[in-house]
Amino acid sequence: MTVTEPIAASQLRELEPRCEWTADQIGETYVWPLDDDDRAELDAALRHAKDAVDDVLAITPDTFPLPTLGPRLAQLADELINGRGVTLVRGLERDRYSAEEASAIYFGVGVHMGRPWPQNARGHLLGDVTDQGKRPDDPTSRGNELGGVGLPFHSDGSDLVGLFCLDAGAEGGRSQVANAVTIHNQLVRETPELAAEMYGGFTYDYRGEEGPGQRPWYTMPAFSRWGERLFVRYIRPYIRSARRHADAPQPSARAVEAMDRVDAMCADPRYHLAMRLEPGDMQFINNYHVLHGREPYQDDPAAGKVRHLKRLWLETSVLSDEQKPEVFRLSRSTKSWWDAAQKGHR
Repeated sequence: MTVTEPIAASQLRELEPRCEWTADQIGETYVWPLDDDDRAELDAALRHAKDAVDDVLAITPDTFPLPTLGPRLAQLADELINGRGVTLVRGLERDRYSAEEASAIYFGVGVHMGRPWPQNARGHLLGDVTDQGKRPDDPTSRGNELGGVGLPFHSDGSDLVGLFCLDAGAEGGRSQVANAVTIHNQLVRETPELAAEMYGGFTYDYRGEEGPGQRPWYTMPAFSRWGERLFVRYIRPYIRSARRHADAPQPSARAVEAMDRVDAMCADPRYHLAMRLEPGDMQFINNYHVLHGREPYQDDPAAGKVRHLKRLWLETSVLSDEQKPEVFRLSRSTKSWWDAAQKGHR
């Protein structure tokens, strides 16, 4: 049994060319430095939040006021959706704060850019990316739980994905980001038949997070066009692990060739950036336009150097539900739960 057929190559066209970039074009323009005034405003917002709420996850734009920085962060969210799709907010003095305080600042920055989105079936809003003792060959493991190993370029599950560095670890672990818009458009220009394959359905493993009575796999395209926008969902390890389910459709040889081509382009230094996240750095990407991964790393627990990032998934108001395919929309029940939780903390 095979998955949904790809669309005809003749139906394809380049999408969102304003969002294309290559490594030499973008340089270090993605770095968004904080200045002394920004740091002072974040510090004041943290103090305000400490008086207003007793839980990091209860922080809202009202309880973490950023009168000057907040509007700029909203503009940054717009740039991520409609522009280059990646930024590195640099300059927070991590050593001034405890891990909980630094995480609160990160969460406060995030809520000025979008609505936190649950990252797993347990509803976690502020995830931990660190060695949690899971093995790469565990079919229920998720990338944020794996220590040491590199992660291939992939998507997550929200509009924006944020990473905040608490500890960079001992060595390695550079974050990598690849521009999927550039890759899509290059495929359309050069090998449209392979681009068309990426519009076909791919089967993904739920990896143990399916709902009650739900089958343990689902199918969706890697590339989707909605109006004139491109939406990408691509997690090849989950496509590969779906093979463990006997009833799961498998990709055709041509679809595998297309994935191999996308992977090779992501790995090509022309199409990706590699950056070492230092303590206090906040990276945000457009999850629909930018695939991300990481290089292998080493921890040194004896020296107190254990790589630890915090992760946010955010739904931004820059894209309304009507501007996204239904599969990329946060469920109404989850939105209602989040709104109620926030009102209860105000």
